[in-house]
Amino acid sequence: MPNSNAKLHSNHRGGREASRRELVSRSLQSAQHCLENQDFGTAYAHYLLVLNLAPELKTTVKETFQFTLFKWAEELDSLARIQDLFNCYEQALELYPNDEVICNSMGEHLFRMGFRDEAAGYFHKAVKLNPDFADAKENFYRVANWLVERWHFIMLNDAKRNFTYLRAIENAVHSGSKSVLDIGTGTGILSMFAKKAGASFVYACELSKTMYELARDVVAANNMEREIKLLHLKSLDIEIPKDIPERVSLVVTETVDAGLFGEGIVESLIHAWEHLLLQPKPKNQDNSAGDYGRVIPASATIFGMAVECKEIRRHHRVGMQEIAGVCLSNSVQFFSPTYAAAGSEETVEPYTTEKLSRIPGGYRALTEPCQVMTVDFNDLQELKSLAARKPWKLSLPVTEGGVLDAVVVWFVLQLDDEHSLSTSPSEESCWEQAVYPVQGLLDYSVKTGDTVVMEVCCQDCYLKIQKISSLPSECGMDFSDRDDTLSLGNEAELCNALAGLQTSTKQDGSTPVCVLESTEIALLNDIAYHECFKAAMSKVLLSLNPSKDLHSMDIDGHGSRMNLQEHQNKGSIDVDPDALYILDVSEGFSILPIIAGKLGPVRAYSSVEKEQHQAALNVIAEANNFPKETLEFWLSHLEEESVVLQRPKSDKLWSIIILDVIETSGLIQQEVMEKAAISRCLLHSGGKIFPQYVLVYGMLVESESLLLESAVQGTEPTLGFNIAPFINQFKVPVRVYLDLSTLPCVPLSKPAELLRLDLMNPLLNSPSREVKIQICKSGRVTAIPFWYHIHLDEDHSLNTSDESSHWKQAAVVLDEPIPVQVGDELVLDVQHHKSNISITVKR
Repeated sequence: MPNSNAKLHSNHRGGREASRRELVSRSLQSAQHCLENQDFGTAYAHYLLVLNLAPELKTTVKETFQFTLFKWAEELDSLARIQDLFNCYEQALELYPNDEVICNSMGEHLFRMGFRDEAAGYFHKAVKLNPDFADAKENFYRVANWLVERWHFIMLNDAKRNFTYLRAIENAVHSGSKSVLDIGTGTGILSMFAKKAGASFVYACELSKTMYELARDVVAANNMEREIKLLHLKSLDIEIPKDIPERVSLVVTETVDAGLFGEGIVESLIHAWEHLLLQPKPKNQDNSAGDYGRVIPASATIFGMAVECKEIRRHHRVGMQEIAGVCLSNSVQFFSPTYAAAGSEETVEPYTTEKLSRIPGGYRALTEPCQVMTVDFNDLQELKSLAARKPWKLSLPVTEGGVLDAVVVWFVLQLDDEHSLSTSPSEESCWEQAVYPVQGLLDYSVKTGDTVVMEVCCQDCYLKIQKISSLPSECGMDFSDRDDTLSLGNEAELCNALAGLQTSTKQDGSTPVCVLESTEIALLNDIAYHECFKAAMSKVLLSLNPSKDLHSMDIDGHGSRMNLQEHQNKGSIDVDPDALYILDVSEGFSILPIIAGKLGPVRAYSSVEKEQHQAALNVIAEANNFPKETLEFWLSHLEEESVVLQRPKSDKLWSIIILDVIETSGLIQQEVMEKAAISRCLLHSGGKIFPQYVLVYGMLVESESLLLESAVQGTEPTLGFNIAPFINQFKVPVRVYLDLSTLPCVPLSKPAELLRLDLMNPLLNSPSREVKIQICKSGRVTAIPFWYHIHLDEDHSLNTSDESSHWKQAAVVLDEPIPVQVGDELVLDVQHHKSNISITVKR
């Protein structure tokens, strides 16, 4: 009987195994059939069944399963079935938990949907699983810049800043402040200072998930995880006793930006005083500090001065009335977002930031520094009154004549009675300064004895300095620094003063206004860029249509406008059999299509998206006597905006396609070679892609600044605390938005050509190259700055390292400096993958 039962069980198992194999086989066949019919959802379901029934097939079907997953995910994404999409990835990661390709793809979907913290986790995991996976590395570097801003490295390397905070916190704790709350803890360094100083209870809050997790690791590595309670919360959401047991005696924070208030310090401290802090110590009372609440920093004083600075000017004001033969005069006014913020109801940052000590071309002070305001962070009523306070007038006497380009602001942070930190441009510190560009005046020139006047207020968590203008000395106006009204002698004096005041040209309301990003304004001001494109486009158009009159082509900018108009008015461009098609798909605001339209019978298409930008281009086109058919907006012609590169018409091809190859940041645009490959198929014979090829140049330098800005340098700057290994996980090998002209560095080699990217002839491209570099000066190689020579053709090129260029430069920062001697030779391994240039040194 037992033998008979065993045989039955064996037969039963054998039958189940045969059924399983048959079901797996049928499901695999069905999955393949669905893939052939592009039914990716059903194919995915079949593969899930196969992998759950037959885990032994994971390796065999892995690539096909990945392909099916990605295709089905794209379909779900297009249908906005987001939850289903994430469910699919979770199922896939249960089957392949250590698959870097699936992790990276999941991260890409999360990043596109705005979940940067979560995306970073998947990208980071993919890189850990395969450190050579280029796609994941590039994705992680991109998201790392969002999640852990670069100033974290610079501030942690600022030993003076760290030491000053430590001493102030020690003073507070030693005088009785035993319970501490660190608002916006970041890496947790201020919390650890408090614990080291002897605080009994330390709490720290951090809103960013990435920074919270990083702080948790840092605190644990420094053996303080049981002594510091970390909260993944905004301070405004902390409740007693839910999150912390009782009110604390000390709040420490550095939630300040270059404009002091931009990170919400006022709002968070009002809440802290009302809900989280003990009552402040009454003035003139000597009781122990532990019985009362206090804040570090205790107060701040804000200073400002007016400056002349060409670099600020070229990023915020269009400086010419004609660009490469295109007339801008009186047709449209351009402003940067800082100007728009002054009158906007939206919360827009009203300033930009610059490290003035390193700004290209330097700056010149036009006034003495002036105290703008003070704020006491230990006075709740003063904090509350900031937002309600009416705007007040401020006047700065001009001490040196020049061009009024900006008002620059910095502050002194008084941590306590003994310790302070200054963000002044004359101080060597990690801080930048807040810059309020001057825009919208009839005349920007000032002379000694004039007065720069402005309105100051605190609004939407920002210090706003607006209505900046100049008052000639002969007006004799006297502004009270703090009064809300003008102090004037009589009505005649008021009239004379107002007549002399430089007001905005915007007031008449007749001229259209166009708000551009500062980088777009810098592009408009790049004369060489536009002249180079004009000459190169002229050359192509002449070669394709040599019979046309040179005068009507306006090649040198002096051609007859009447001839151009006569030619274009002969009839609709559609009817003209000689009309050539030009497509500009460069990003942002571009007048290249209008320049092209002045060169002859063309149909110029712009890829500008914003309605305000389109309106501005139309106004400029009309001001240059263009018929409507000459300039069109390409995206309005497309059924599917994602497929930008396609024929102009079913029976037409492009004569010129202008691609955006280099980002303003100094990096190569993503997928530019793929776009070039499509573009080559859309050109008729003799047509060109601009640029035709790009040469990458670089050199070896020694730069301590780049090291400090890229990674925390050991435990010395952080006063012995172990932070570097954790935050340095988020370092990126390439620093962007550099100005080589002002970068503190020592060149150790001459510039050398590193790589060629040919958009017209792909056979000349190589994804990698080895370059030998001769050392011409002894030192330590810490970085390899690189830039580009952009060749529109063999005769016309642009150098992105020129001072007048709107482009910035970038640099690869080495993990470890390499000591070199004169005469040494280093071999660089240069690789290009998508928008990422990888440069490694072969020893």
